[in-house]
Amino acid sequence: MKSQHRLIAILVAAAGLLILPLLLQGFGNAWVRIADMALLFVLLSLGLNIVVGYAGLLDLGYVAFFAIGAYMFGLMSSPHLTQAFPVIAAMFPSGLHTPLWLVIPLAAALAGMFGILLGAPTLRLRGDYLAIVTLGFGEIIRVFLNNLDHPVNITNGPKGINQIDSLHFFGLDLGKKVVVMGFEVASVSLYYYLFLALVVVSVIICHRLELSRVGRAWMAIREDEIAAKAMGINTRNMKLLAFGMGATFGGVSGAMFAAFQGFISPESFSLMESVMIVAMVVLGGVGHLPGVILGAVLLSALPEVLRYVASPLQSMTGGRLDASILRQLLIALAMISVMLLRPRGLWPSREHGKSLTNAKT
Repeated sequence: MKSQHRLIAILVAAAGLLILPLLLQGFGNAWVRIADMALLFVLLSLGLNIVVGYAGLLDLGYVAFFAIGAYMFGLMSSPHLTQAFPVIAAMFPSGLHTPLWLVIPLAAALAGMFGILLGAPTLRLRGDYLAIVTLGFGEIIRVFLNNLDHPVNITNGPKGINQIDSLHFFGLDLGKKVVVMGFEVASVSLYYYLFLALVVVSVIICHRLELSRVGRAWMAIREDEIAAKAMGINTRNMKLLAFGMGATFGGVSGAMFAAFQGFISPESFSLMESVMIVAMVVLGGVGHLPGVILGAVLLSALPEVLRYVASPLQSMTGGRLDASILRQLLIALAMISVMLLRPRGLWPSREHGKSLTNAKT
């Protein structure tokens, strides 16, 4: 009976997620865009949860992998490389137009490689020291992206990369609206379904990882690294695997972000973005998939929803308060309130590391 109720709840939730963008279209495509960005942040949070939630490694530079995936797709799906390098233009006279089936594995592999490169020099670091090193890594990537326009123009510097192709899927251009049985489905809704499919696959992967031997090894390292090593767990390889596996989610999310926006610049990958992703994981519940998803949805959608609250408050003060600053104040107050009332997150997992109850009677 319990499993039957659970199945019904899953089916209702799936139906709700499928019709959500069609309902939001009636209020304007801006609301569908908010849902799209929420799904991208869910994908990012799931990846960071592997590093922070499962392995217990505090990573403050996770946005670097987001940037790596975005710039990889931007370079391979825009005229920038063919305009900057005549050799590439001669090899691809019609331009680089990377298909979806190649984008996802390439973004995952490239970001995963950089994740391992980040993890290698930090194997002996813990806590605050690890956070500082990963923070520096994230800033280094952003500075490189901002300055690799001279003497060879690779990233186009602070001007960013534009004219990025939309995604094509089995002949369907996600950048154009389609009409199904007389009903118009906007481009942002098509991207919603693609992002939703990626999130569902990522949730399944994360859930299977959590229940696997690798997941249990990560959690043992999180609880007590010395004890885990004494039990025969190769902590070095497990940490590298956590960094690499978590980075793949960031790379895929970055590639989808570049295709969705059609333009990327280093400003989109600032320190504040990385801090917000960490806040999503902590606010929702570290190590708990439903909590991480809830935290990502709330913190990504809340700033946009508060736009409708900040403007009336600004008019009440005679315009003396800036709406954007007031919105940030409201977000900060909401986060502080949640952390005070729910210190373990909105939807925390069962406590790990508790002594098992004795089965003997």
